[in-house]
Amino acid sequence: MADQEWKTAITNIGPGKIKVRGYDITQIMDKLSFAEAVFLILKGELPNKAEAEMMRAILVSSIDHGCSPPSVLGTRTILSGGNSLNAAIAGGVLVIGDSHGGAIENAARIMQEWAAKEGDVKTLADQLVDWSREQKFRMPGFGHRLHNIDPRTLKLFEIAAKQKFSGRHIELCKAIEKSLAEKLGKPLPINVDGAIAAVISDMGFDWRLGKGFFIISRVPGLLAHAYEEMTREKPMRQLGNRNFVYDGPPDREI
Repeated sequence: MADQEWKTAITNIGPGKIKVRGYDITQIMDKLSFAEAVFLILKGELPNKAEAEMMRAILVSSIDHGCSPPSVLGTRTILSGGNSLNAAIAGGVLVIGDSHGGAIENAARIMQEWAAKEGDVKTLADQLVDWSREQKFRMPGFGHRLHNIDPRTLKLFEIAAKQKFSGRHIELCKAIEKSLAEKLGKPLPINVDGAIAAVISDMGFDWRLGKGFFIISRVPGLLAHAYEEMTREKPMRQLGNRNFVYDGPPDREI
């Protein structure tokens, strides 16, 4: 049986040749920023000026959020156990899921599904919020455990306005925020995940790439935490006795 042929439309290589989406890698190195190169390799086409600026802002926005996120705890704990740098980074990435970093994907999926429906965004937002309340479904991309107003969201939309970058998904996202506040009687602001979801949706990216944008952005932060753990902390870091509480059965005999 002949070997099966793997096909790819991403990169073509040969002796002295590396073509990414048809463009020579040396031209990409010379003329594109990292953010623009990410856009190219994921979308297959070069970004325009507004898209390039939005992609730059997206990749910076989620680069780190302190020591508390599960991905950082995972990275530092794995490194502390005496494992390699690549194992620690991989472990941190594996922690990323629907409850940490996954809101971009889930919010983009919902926004793309609802933005494709007929009707104005206010009506659609009201219908979506009503549906989510009936189903007891928490809308991904809204609210934050720490920030009453997410400064990254404000900056992303400020840059979008400056670049005159806005589409139906961003409009729907803002309409959902207003509808949530009206129907819940309290604000539930758009967080950075919701803002990124709206922006990448208006760029035409498939919602299934959502976690990927978070991963690309967060890996440099994980690398910084791994290096800090390596150079500043002693191996085999443990919680002190005051940092955990036993709540199992009392001492007993067999």
